[in-house]
Amino acid sequence: MAANVGGIDKILRIVVGAGLIGATVAGLLPVWGYIGVVPLATGLMGWCPAYTLLGIKTCSAQK
Repeated sequence: MAANVGGIDKILRIVVGAGLIGATVAGLLPVWGYIGVVPLATGLMGWCPAYTLLGIKTCSAQK
């Protein structure tokens, strides 16, 4: 499982995921806000299965 999420993409995923989960826990969003687990997990792992299927890679190339 090679990393395909890098830099700013990773930070945005973590911030958006944590924000959605936090808003849901605070009662600002209904239960669908727990979908924030997906961007949070992919940001923390640095790997996105959808990117693999689409051939997208936002991290710098390995030499």
